[in-house]
Amino acid sequence: MAKRPDGFYVREINPYQKLVPHIMPKRYDAMNMTTVDVPWSPVLRFLEEQRNSGNDSYTYMDVLVASLVRLFAMRPSLNRFVMNKKIYQHHDIAVAFVVKKQLNDESEDTTVKIHFKGNETIGEVHTLLNQTISDNTGDDVYNDADKLANFLSSAPHWLIALAVKFLGFLDRHNWLPASIIETSPFHNSMFLTFLKSINGDALYHHCYEFGTTGIFLGFGKDRDEMVVVQEEPRVERMMKVGVVVDERFCDGLYFVNSMRLWKKILMNPSSLLEPYPPTNVNE
Repeated sequence: MAKRPDGFYVREINPYQKLVPHIMPKRYDAMNMTTVDVPWSPVLRFLEEQRNSGNDSYTYMDVLVASLVRLFAMRPSLNRFVMNKKIYQHHDIAVAFVVKKQLNDESEDTTVKIHFKGNETIGEVHTLLNQTISDNTGDDVYNDADKLANFLSSAPHWLIALAVKFLGFLDRHNWLPASIIETSPFHNSMFLTFLKSINGDALYHHCYEFGTTGIFLGFGKDRDEMVVVQEEPRVERMMKVGVVVDERFCDGLYFVNSMRLWKKILMNPSSLLEPYPPTNVNE
């Protein structure tokens, strides 16, 4: 059975890529890690220009999420995942990240997931992010993912292990109900962690074996660095991003070219003010 609520089976694929999930059946077998140095000065200038022009007060998080949604729309093979040794294409672009309910050590975390079509402007991304974060902050706020986690964790450990194993079995055979896939933050196109927001450095975060996460990005704080441009050294504001990717659904050249395109988008973030033609992934 190759039909799933969150994606469709990719039939047209080169023979080697079809074999790779059988050679590396586990996601942790296939994780490649790299650091991407993102030019940050253009983003800072864009944010200041938008504030001065009286438009929405966008944040760096708006720019990063909007740029990645745009990238995944332009490079649809990034939006794939491996399940039970088969490669699938997501129906939409699902972005997951952790929200701290209160900004202190004792406060609980919650994980949220937002669905995008790929044609959104940064204004639309800004609205969705703000609404989602607002809906999920506060110590007395519990979303569906929290409720499912609380329900499972209330059982004895042996029963938790059995339940998680059973859910994984259903997922591998495409029998996991759409409602659970929608609730699960582990079923997504990408998982993001914004270490910059807590003045932390970039890191390499593993992709979860449970679910469909194929790309995990860890954003660190930005800082001044010496770079060489046209053989001339100069100081530029840069952000380091730790990227972990499941190599089984995306070859090296495609991924490297995608990272180059992402940098180009971030060098010209004003392009995110306009919608991108939606990509029909079923074509």
